Amino acid sequence: MFSSVQAIRLACLCLLSLASAHAASQLPSQLPSHRLDNGVVQARIAEPAGGRLLSFALAGKPNFLLVDETAGAPDAIPNAASGHVPYQGHEVWIGPQSEWWVHQDVNPARAAAQAAWPPDPWLSLATYTLVEHKRDEIVLDSPASPVSGIQLRKRYALVADKPHSLRLEAEATNRSGKQAGRDIWFNTRVPAHTMAYVPVAAPDDVRIEPAGALRYTLAGGLLSLDLPAPGDPARKGKLFVQPSSGWLAAFRDGQLLVIQFAHQPRAAIHPAQGQVELYQDIDPRAADKGMLELEVHAPYVRLAPGEAMRASELWTILPYDGPAARDAHLAFLRRHAAQVGISGIR
Repeated sequence: MFSSVQAIRLACLCLLSLASAHAASQLPSQLPSHRLDNGVVQARIAEPAGGRLLSFALAGKPNFLLVDETAGAPDAIPNAASGHVPYQGHEVWIGPQSEWWVHQDVNPARAAAQAAWPPDPWLSLATYTLVEHKRDEIVLDSPASPVSGIQLRKRYALVADKPHSLRLEAEATNRSGKQAGRDIWFNTRVPAHTMAYVPVAAPDDVRIEPAGALRYTLAGGLLSLDLPAPGDPARKGKLFVQPSSGWLAAFRDGQLLVIQFAHQPRAAIHPAQGQVELYQDIDPRAADKGMLELEVHAPYVRLAPGEAMRASELWTILPYDGPAARDAHLAFLRRHAAQVGISGIR
């Protein structure tokens, strides 16, 4: 027979077990996703939360992207009052930002305010439809948005002759029933301490908003976004860049990510945007907070009803075991420029 003390102990253990089981059921879970894996690189893509890319990395390495898969309820249906949900990762917006809520009537208050936030909920938060799922390719369709008037098709594909690469394609179709001026806007979030580089010809090809908010180095035809030193104040702002060549690079924690895109003349990009934009939100006192956004705009196009525009990025990721320093990064980029297919480094 159990003594009263043993009975109490057993009851406590049962309660602890039930509490542990309940806690386990409440642990954060990943978004349902599809996986692309060629043994060299790995990627995860979600149908919910805007059909976004959740992860990309070399096999056995940590995710290069910043992502929060528990930021919201992935099965929630977006509506005209939806706010921003920071799932992060990589997603596609439709520019220009100054017109996000101007050409719609489902939220008159945001239209009247010419609201520049949040992004289109139907493109960023809705569950996309799986169109095609192959071993090396995922194709997803968004719903047609009553905000931007756009329906997106996203294609993520491994590249047969480039085992370190992933191709991202976006097709935007005007479903608004009227002419619409829009651009395709790729937005990739990475941790704040990531070091980023863009080929730039001259200081006049860069502007900072707000003025003076960020620091950068431009030498040898390559711009690098400076990180604050320990003890420096926090920084938050954006660089708008006219690149001299169609690529940008980012180094972090043993990996180099190169993003290539079709280089455009300044006149092709909406004047309120830059072909490349780097948004930095960093505080040296909170190393695990903030982020860096690696953003690329395609040309601003006037679309007739039913007309589509297309843009793509080619991502290549390589192992890097050198120091986290500009000179070492530039030397590594020079050594691998031909392999990756980039130019403009002096």
